[in-house]
This record gives sequence, structure tokens and C-alpha cells, in this order.
Amino acid sequence: MAETGKQAVVRVEHLSKHFGEGSSRVDALRDINLDVYPGQVVGLMGPSGSGKTTLLHCIACILQPSSGRITLDGEAVYDERWLKADLRRLRLDKIGFIFQYPNLLPFLNGSDNVALVLDLAGFSAAAARTRAVELLDYLEVGHRKHAMPKQLSGGEAQRVAIARALANKPRIILADEPTAPLDSARARIVMDLLRRIAVEQSAAIIVVTHDEMILDRFDHIYRLRDGRLEDSEPGRPAPSAKPAVVPA
Repeated sequence: MAETGKQAVVRVEHLSKHFGEGSSRVDALRDINLDVYPGQVVGLMGPSGSGKTTLLHCIACILQPSSGRITLDGEAVYDERWLKADLRRLRLDKIGFIFQYPNLLPFLNGSDNVALVLDLAGFSAAAARTRAVELLDYLEVGHRKHAMPKQLSGGEAQRVAIARALANKPRIILADEPTAPLDSARARIVMDLLRRIAVEQSAAIIVVTHDEMILDRFDHIYRLRDGRLEDSEPGRPAPSAKPAVVPA
């Protein structure tokens, strides 16, 4: 799915990952190749155990591949070995994470959950708080900035989690079943937000999902089975969400 004149934000080449050796060896990923370009939202689909989450964790530099190459935002980060000494910093600078459940810290309110990422990145407390409030406003949950996680609805909590993922302006956003706990209407709202973010930030977004109801929100869909990329297909993008501008 190469795009003329554009450089892939995520490039995976001949990536493999196995666990164990000998008779106990399990090949979780086998010779995976994929590119994700600026402004794209792609889906990873397949049955349980097909390798979707393993692939996401390799791209996230959480799990070390067994072989292959990973390039993120134009920089090779893995080529048969890690090429970066500080993977924590790399994740903080380049990658935003959205999980199946929001995983908000229960003792911090909405804005503090978002600001924490910026605190870790070295922003001043004032700058972190300003950025957090801007993002919550953008995601239309600014009025809940002082609410504690237990006071938020499922959809509100997931929007706060998305704001947290956007806090450090990552070019890469990785989402693992982000719509699983939501009803169909809220799931589509979340996916529309991700599509809008991808375009406005020129970000590459990869979503692991089992949800057949959101296929029209993807630009491209990869299907895995038994660790192999079984096939890929263009998505069926829905009409673009209303224009907005992600806070700079």
C-alpha cells in the first residue's frame, strides 16, 4: 500500500518472533512486512493467538523481535538487534498507547492523568497542565477535567486515555482493542476521533481489533493467522469527521 512521495511512519520488514527453542518453540510472527503512512489508520485482525498483539508490542519496542527490521518515523530502531540504547525514551518521544481499558490512574483526575506523560517528558507543571486541558477540550471532555476516573463513563474515560496518548505529539499511535468495552455508537465515535487525529497530526495509527462493525473506519486492514500475514485489503473509509485542529 505504498503511497507515492510519502515516507512510511512505520515500516516493518521480514519481522519474525519466536518463543522457546527446539520442540517447545512457538513461532508467534513469521516474516511480517507492512508499511503505515502519515494520516493512515490501519487495522490488525485475526483470531486469538494469530500474533496481532505480539506484532503491536514489537512495533512498540516493548518486545524484542527474533529477526527483521523496524523503522519508526524514518529512524531504524531494530535491525537484528536494538539500535537505540534508551527504548523508554524512544517510546515516550515517538509512540502513544491506547489500550482496551483506559487504565487511568485512579488517584489522579482527568487532566492530571494526561499531564503525567508530559511531566515524565520534562515539561514544566504549568505547560503540562495547559496541554492536558487543551487536549481534553479538543476531545470534548474538557468539562470532566476535574473528575476522577471512577466518575467517568466508559466513553469519557476512553477519551481521556486518547488525550493521554496524544500528550507528547507522537507520530505513531498504537491501540489494542480500544473499542472492545464500548457499545457500537461509542466505538464509532472513538474510531472517528482516531481517523481525525491521524489526518491532522500526520500520524500513523495501528489498531488491533476483533470488531467487524468498525471496518469502515480503516484505510487498510491486515489479517494475521498463525503468525503470518494472511492477506491485506483496503478499508472502506467512512466520511471524514468534522474538521478540527489538534492543539499544537
